[in-house]
Amino acid sequence: MTHDVVIAGAGPVGLFLACELRLAGVSVLVLERAEDPHSSLKRLPFGMRGLWAPSTDAFYRRGMLDDIMMPQAAGIGFGSGASATAPGSGRPRRPAGHFAGIQFDYDNIDTSKWLYRLPGSPITNVASDMAHIEAGLIARASAMGVEIRRGIEVEGFVSSDDGVTVRAGGESFRARWLVGCDGARSTVRKAGGFEFAGTEPEFTGYSVQVELADPGQLRPGRNYTPTGMYAQGQPGDIAMVEFDGGAFHRNQPLTQEHVQAVLRRVAGVDVTLTALKAGTTWTDRACQATTYRNGRVLLAGDAAHIHSPLGGQGLNLGLGDAMNLGWKLAAVIRGDAPADLLDSYERERQPVGEQVLDWSRAQVALMRPTRNARALEAIIRDIIDTRDGATYFAERVWGVSIRYDLGSSHPLVGRSAPDFELLDGRRLGELLRNGKGLLLDFDADASLQSLASQWSGRITYVASEVNDRLGVNAMLVRPDGFVAWVGAGRFDRDEAFRAASRWFGEPGGVRQAT
Repeated sequence: MTHDVVIAGAGPVGLFLACELRLAGVSVLVLERAEDPHSSLKRLPFGMRGLWAPSTDAFYRRGMLDDIMMPQAAGIGFGSGASATAPGSGRPRRPAGHFAGIQFDYDNIDTSKWLYRLPGSPITNVASDMAHIEAGLIARASAMGVEIRRGIEVEGFVSSDDGVTVRAGGESFRARWLVGCDGARSTVRKAGGFEFAGTEPEFTGYSVQVELADPGQLRPGRNYTPTGMYAQGQPGDIAMVEFDGGAFHRNQPLTQEHVQAVLRRVAGVDVTLTALKAGTTWTDRACQATTYRNGRVLLAGDAAHIHSPLGGQGLNLGLGDAMNLGWKLAAVIRGDAPADLLDSYERERQPVGEQVLDWSRAQVALMRPTRNARALEAIIRDIIDTRDGATYFAERVWGVSIRYDLGSSHPLVGRSAPDFELLDGRRLGELLRNGKGLLLDFDADASLQSLASQWSGRITYVASEVNDRLGVNAMLVRPDGFVAWVGAGRFDRDEAFRAASRWFGEPGGVRQAT
């Protein structure tokens, strides 16, 4: 049997991509090395993940936000694990995120500066854990008819002009396209000859659950030391980094004796561990594939880019890849669009990945155990505690500022679409749940309705006034929720036609699928 797409990896990125493809009617097979999707590292505290605006928008636009949120998730702050008081106010801080452990406060963020994020839009930050996110995605993928085969590791593949033969688990699987969502050590990336370029690690990071003979010996919160950094949330839940060039990461088993030795060196305290209950290591290695596509093979998520987990950007970056790639690959497979539509996937997502990698590197520079880094940290602390500073850091961490370069000077084009509220109470996000493009026409212009009809089945036309137009008359939105064209004032309808042709292929009939 030939599938339209084989996806290597059943993590959140692979599962979300599979759901996007199935929404468009594409056949999908997901191959996953692990036999059991459950792991203690996917549950709290290690499995905690922050979902920022691009991810919450994406899940909301597919009607999935409630499915992937933990019941207690909304409004959970993202700090260093210690409570604090806002300077000079006596009131508790409300941590909204951090940069290298330096918290910014909800009460300092001026969301009025985000002109295109309308009241009533999905929340910009949610805390959940990997177990809950994956469970929601598995349930949706299964309900949509995605075939998931576990305990089958992709070993290699042979690609040709018309498809890919994937070797996995002693079997061969034929597909038109292969997407590697198989993590930082991606077999697909290595077998496909993708170049993976970047910077090597400066430290080994540890996330551990331990029992301490005397928990009071370690200070709570995040603490910088002459040899590194450690942070303690609940007693025994410890994260620490040792600037050893990443020497220990995955080189040998993680033992109680080793963790105790590292903690003593980093904390400068002779603590005694009575038990190591769970633990994992990580580094600040930051690398990115120089291309996201090689023929009929594509990369997404950690297979395309890796960096430290500082700031919680990795999962969000991968989910953004899946949302961007899914509808484009489906359009090519269905024959709605030529294969060069896929070039826009790399063109749009690679710069976002580069920004996240540099954001991670900047945090590492601030964490180095040097006098210069501590001096710079003091300045960043002052800046982040101002209204403008907190707003800037929230905008970057939460992904509110993402804008693709789509060749238009209008400030809305290339941005995530505002969640307009129609007069009947519906919102833009709800209108995208079918996975099609959307032409919103606030003036019920007959020529725009005629234009949309040329892409029947690919673009949904909705004529309605909205509560706040934001100065525009009409808007064409891609299936991923990003604005492709805006009509404002005396707009050019030929420009709307060109935008629709660019993203939705030729009007009228469907070409032969590829």
